[in-house]
Amino acid sequence: MGSLYRSEEMCLAQLYLQSEAAFACVSELGELGLVQFRDLNPNVNAFLRKFVHDVRRCDEMERKLRFLERELNKDNIPVDDDGDVPFAPLPREMIELEGKFEKLESDMKEVNGNQEALRKNFLELSELKQILKKTQGFFEEATMYQTEHTGFAPELEEDSSRAGDLSRGPFTKLGFVAGVILREKMLAFERVLWRACRGNVFLRHVEMEVPLVDPYTGDKVNKCVFIIFFQGDQLKNRVKKICEGFRATLYPCPENPQERREIAVGVTTRLEDLQTVLNQTEDHRRIVLSQVARNIRVWFIKVRKIKAIYDTLNLFNVNIAEKCLIAECWCPVADLEKIQGALRHATETSGSSVPSILQIMKSDESPPTYNRTNAFTYGFETLIDAFGVANYREVNPTPFTIISFPFLFAVMFGDLGHGFLMLLFSLYMLYYQRYFLRNKTDNEIWEMMFGGRYLILLMGLFSMYTGFLYNECFSISVNVFGSAWNVSADPGWDTEYLKSQTSLMVDPGKPGVFRGSTLPYPNSTGNPYPYGIDPIWQLASNKITFLNSYKMKGAVILGFVQMMFGLILALNNHLYFKNYLSLFCEWIPQIIFLLCVIGYLVILIFYKWAVWSAADSSQAPSLLIGLINMFMFTAPSQTADTVIFSGQAGLQHGLQIFIVLLAVFCIPWMLFTKPAIIYYRNKQKQATAGYGEIHTSANGISDRADILAHDELNINHESELDSSSESDKHEEEEFEMGQFMIIQVIHTIEYCLSCISHTASYLRLWALSLAHSELSQVLWTMVMSIGLTEPGALGAVMSFLLFWVFSSLTVGILLIMEGLSAFLHALRLHWVEFQSKFYKGEGYMFSPFSFHVIVEGKSEE
Repeated sequence: MGSLYRSEEMCLAQLYLQSEAAFACVSELGELGLVQFRDLNPNVNAFLRKFVHDVRRCDEMERKLRFLERELNKDNIPVDDDGDVPFAPLPREMIELEGKFEKLESDMKEVNGNQEALRKNFLELSELKQILKKTQGFFEEATMYQTEHTGFAPELEEDSSRAGDLSRGPFTKLGFVAGVILREKMLAFERVLWRACRGNVFLRHVEMEVPLVDPYTGDKVNKCVFIIFFQGDQLKNRVKKICEGFRATLYPCPENPQERREIAVGVTTRLEDLQTVLNQTEDHRRIVLSQVARNIRVWFIKVRKIKAIYDTLNLFNVNIAEKCLIAECWCPVADLEKIQGALRHATETSGSSVPSILQIMKSDESPPTYNRTNAFTYGFETLIDAFGVANYREVNPTPFTIISFPFLFAVMFGDLGHGFLMLLFSLYMLYYQRYFLRNKTDNEIWEMMFGGRYLILLMGLFSMYTGFLYNECFSISVNVFGSAWNVSADPGWDTEYLKSQTSLMVDPGKPGVFRGSTLPYPNSTGNPYPYGIDPIWQLASNKITFLNSYKMKGAVILGFVQMMFGLILALNNHLYFKNYLSLFCEWIPQIIFLLCVIGYLVILIFYKWAVWSAADSSQAPSLLIGLINMFMFTAPSQTADTVIFSGQAGLQHGLQIFIVLLAVFCIPWMLFTKPAIIYYRNKQKQATAGYGEIHTSANGISDRADILAHDELNINHESELDSSSESDKHEEEEFEMGQFMIIQVIHTIEYCLSCISHTASYLRLWALSLAHSELSQVLWTMVMSIGLTEPGALGAVMSFLLFWVFSSLTVGILLIMEGLSAFLHALRLHWVEFQSKFYKGEGYMFSPFSFHVIVEGKSEE
């Protein structure tokens, strides 16, 4: 387990870095990722720090890279990812990078500007071409409209080119405007024109067959060509204002058809030339972006590393006289050699003649908690840290959670088929984990599940194991070893009798009926079902009654074992920190109280299983009534069903009275012993030292911390390294007996009640297991079995169709919803029932300066 059991031993170090070597040293420490720097300038404004100008230069380079990245995404050009992570460049290389990014940005902006102007020109010409193409039909409709409303018709001339000229005769006062508008605005545009002009305009429009490209966004848009005929300047001004309000584009359109044809030919020629220029511009743009795509990932990493280095240098103090930077940092004691080696290498690389100095400091501040994790343990450690980061050097529950969490989940979720599906899903994530690690998504749910892929793997394996114990595969039992029950063993049950009965009461006391006894019962032969639940219980009408008793007792046993293990870990904490006062005044009465109240019940459960068999189960005593009588001091009679020890009712009564009195005695032991001892110590110090303060002990555990924080494990790390150097330091605080008694009363009441409530809380293992089993059986009976029981081709078709319904409901309800429910209940059992016995979780996380986290955004090690 290593440091996963207890956090790494940390030390506070001071660094003296020469100015010319500081950048290289911080870069090497960032690559190493084992140092957490402290801010030595907390009162200095961020804009007044020494390297703020360099940070701004990095921000500007990042802005230019993000601009180039947006251009790549706009053209759907993939970024090359070879997986190589470059080292942080030297400060002198920043000038070269800045020049390169400035040139690329200006080139791209110039290309974008030219392309935008060309596209805008191309769009205008395309719209004009469509107007010239569509207006001939509009003019013909206008001619028919004028003829119908005025009674005049245009004169027909031999020159067909003058047939559409509306500038003569009665049409001299008929004006028009032509343009294009977005298709989605056309309906509102038409209504506003009609209402504003009171129906005195003639509007015709038609949709363009081919969508046009917006020159600013590059998206394809659908537009309509329109022409509006009107009479008078007043209507003309009104129409133009409405067109301007709807952002419609107006184009000049000649009345003469011959002129329109000539303009259309010129527009077509210009469009062809523009298309050629646009294609060349697009090719040039792609060439530039392709070069950017090959290097932009490396550029991003370099810039982010440089910025992270300068941000870290802003945390240092600057010694102008000695031309050096001073830093303070937390680092693991086990990695001091690596850190010093990195500093030596950085000093040599920078060419500095003065070596960098690392000096261990003494501090009263509590060190950060650093638990080394890898891809396997990362998900489990995340579950524990979500409750609270462990105190420094406190026992970490993660190593035990790796086994206990999937197992308790599986107790509630036990099904061979469902566990296998969960196992397949985890194997899928593990098989493609390199791909998923390279391609991060914004889906937080997926990232959460992928981070816990090993947790899901163990949950699936343990669910298969408990499903095998429960003998359930999609709620169906599997007869692997053969049932230990024999219905045909009863001589009165012949074939005809069995056919005539819908249900049978199988009595294990009859010879040969039950072959599963391992104890010397006179009517038992053979061996029991080797492992798990006998498959015959799947057909029994009292299946739920049998499984309820079995799973309920199992839940109590599992809860007691886990709570006892939590107290054992608490003992480990007390011994490690030499907290003998809490060990005697709290831990010993706590474990005695738990053993008397719950441990005795667990012993009775095993005793009942061992003594009473299936044949004489009707005479077995009731544990619940017996436990109630024990706390009521009710003496069991020889004939009552509460006598656990046969023929020893008096012995049982005396033993139970002793157990109850011992448990009651533990309450004042926890409540008064520790306050009395601390009060006595305080009085002694007042008598000998002449004042009423409490000194901090030399071994790093202050009595005041023990009083007010109630064993919060506030450890002075430096005193562990050299306890003699801290013997002259004192924490002068006033001792308040009343305040401490209130805290002690709260903790005592909370523990005594939690022994009962936490045990009852573990009954959720039984409740959720029963709910999962019954819901799975209902789903099988109401859906899948309908098709399987139907004979012939109809049954095959129904089975095929119902299979997909059954699969969807299984995944959606049993795997996702039930799985999430079991996950949350298992999480609660660990956070509250298990960790409350030994885990404080009041520390703070070790956050090292690491390029691995800053650049790639990864925390799995």
